[in-house]
Amino acid sequence: MPSKLHAASVIEKSEQYMPFLLEVRRRIIFAFAVFFVASALGFIYYEKIIRAILSAFELEGVNIVFTSPFQFINLAINSGFMVGAIVVFPLIIWQIILFTRPALTKQEFRLILSLLPLSILLFLSGMGFGVLIMRWVIMLFYAKSQQLQIGNFLDVSQLLSQVILTSVLMGVAFQFPIILTLLLKTGMVLYKNISDKRIIAYGLSLLFAAILPPTDVLSLIILTIPLILLFELTLALNKYILKTHVL
Repeated sequence: MPSKLHAASVIEKSEQYMPFLLEVRRRIIFAFAVFFVASALGFIYYEKIIRAILSAFELEGVNIVFTSPFQFINLAINSGFMVGAIVVFPLIIWQIILFTRPALTKQEFRLILSLLPLSILLFLSGMGFGVLIMRWVIMLFYAKSQQLQIGNFLDVSQLLSQVILTSVLMGVAFQFPIILTLLLKTGMVLYKNISDKRIIAYGLSLLFAAILPPTDVLSLIILTIPLILLFELTLALNKYILKTHVL
């Protein structure tokens, strides 16, 4: 008898959560569909995208080479992934907002909507910063090869992969101020706890930058500093302007 009651309780709970699970499934499928379409467009028009990226890097004097007869396929895939990630990111944020809307108060919903444009701006800024870092590394590589009178060759597929990885992940990392502000404003975390454990945030910033290309020490420092500055600026903003430290 108890086992039957337990089974009935499990079924009742599963039926209770089923509409939410179906809603999550629907939104995930929609996001994947948009990502697929955007990636397909990036895949089809990869030549124009690659030319635009290479021209932005101003690589005169740097020898960009293929190392495989079918490497253009990797270029098309990387191009598609980059376009898909840029297009789907704002959509994912919006889908999360719509899904959590019933559980939010009007004040919380307005706060999230007000932060949405800033979130997109930070994502694009992070991507731009990642591209600038990669461009600086390539220019340094070219300058040193000229000074030492050594030939330079860059694998175009590897170059594009590193640019995409660094730029997209830096765009995601630049979302940290938004996430931290929401957590502080909703009371899910306390300002004092975050402030007292800032050394952990520093360590996580360093660890995150360490997994990104390029892998030299100087680039590691340059990638870490903006993340730490964003953390400190977010704390200052929440303390002196948003006043979340008194919540």
